[in-house]
Amino acid sequence: MKKVEDYITTIPDFPSPGIMFRDITSVLGDAEGFKLSIDEMTKLLDGVDFDVIAGTESRGFVFGTPIAYNLGKPFVLVRKKGKLPRETVSETYDLEYGTATIEMHKDSIKPGQKVVLVDDLLATGGTMEASAKLVETLGGEVVKMIFLLELKGLNGREKLAKYSVGSVVAYEGA
Repeated sequence: MKKVEDYITTIPDFPSPGIMFRDITSVLGDAEGFKLSIDEMTKLLDGVDFDVIAGTESRGFVFGTPIAYNLGKPFVLVRKKGKLPRETVSETYDLEYGTATIEMHKDSIKPGQKVVLVDDLLATGGTMEASAKLVETLGGEVVKMIFLLELKGLNGREKLAKYSVGSVVAYEGA
């Protein structure tokens, strides 16, 4: 029986020498691999009491929406600044070379709602930490963060230490 990591393509020296790029498009491009990834991510939520799933642009949408659909939960978008049409809350966070800002609709999370955050990759944790701050600004509680992949060498889990974090596949390096 295949595992999710069997569907991930590793590309050495991309985008620069020494980097081992973990390409998930090969997971998405295989029906069995995609189904397995959704099933395994869903298992990370066994026993978790929550009301809403929120996913970060754009691959968090790809993985989060089928999980929300399968579990009968609403799905909330976390988008780049300026992409949402109604009133928003925003959070700016640091990138390697600058900053980025993400937003959620102001009415997307109700006070007291328990929220699961979804993305494809846990690297440094900056995007997910900013997403959690948005949820908390709106009065929600982040009860779990789930990822398809985790790059342990970038220490994102440390940045998210106050949250429950799960990943399907973890690689030791960066």
